[in-house]
Amino acid sequence: MLDQRLHHHLVTWLGQWPAGGPLDVVGSDRRIQPGWDGETHPVVGVGSPFGVVLSVPPARADAVRALGRRPIAALLAELPAVVELPAWSGYRAVFRHTLDPAPLPDLGEWVDAADPVVPAWLRPFGGEVLVLRDPDGGYLAGVGVKRHDGYGHEIAVGTEPAGRGRGLARRLVAQAARRVLDEGAVPTYLHDPQNVASARVAEAAGFADRGWSAYGLEKADQPVTP
Repeated sequence: MLDQRLHHHLVTWLGQWPAGGPLDVVGSDRRIQPGWDGETHPVVGVGSPFGVVLSVPPARADAVRALGRRPIAALLAELPAVVELPAWSGYRAVFRHTLDPAPLPDLGEWVDAADPVVPAWLRPFGGEVLVLRDPDGGYLAGVGVKRHDGYGHEIAVGTEPAGRGRGLARRLVAQAARRVLDEGAVPTYLHDPQNVASARVAEAAGFADRGWSAYGLEKADQPVTP
């Protein structure tokens, strides 16, 4: 049942899953509709060891296919011009998911994203966010959930410098993952391949690296994950 959640998430989010070969370019209306944050995310891709599905606006799908099969890094370099977003840039992230979060003790509390304790970066997630307060009642660490669709919710975590190195992030991520599963979705976690600290948090929270990647375009002031 949980494997079906991941499958349905990727089909819904990308427009197709799995890939039928090394690279499948799919034109999907999801790329021209508001995403989890109310913004459009014009290119989103996920790759497993068996192939990559790259989801693009329907009107640009043929132009992207015309680039031909080439290494994904080379394709990402050309995508901004082809989808008429020359000021954007391509990226790759490590894509992780879990069906069995680490059994770490709960740590934070779920509060409304509009609560005064919630920092600016967490507010766009909307709904409830998971927050850990410091001894003075201020924000110390927290998790937001990108609700991409009814089947897949992506977890993002941030910790203030005073709280780092204490294992707080991994406990919050595991706690959030359990809630996502309870709500009927599969929790996912994306991070930059060079972000060793984020990779360690993911591993400790039960998100193994299975060799999957996520791809997309980002603005200069945009977070890495879509």
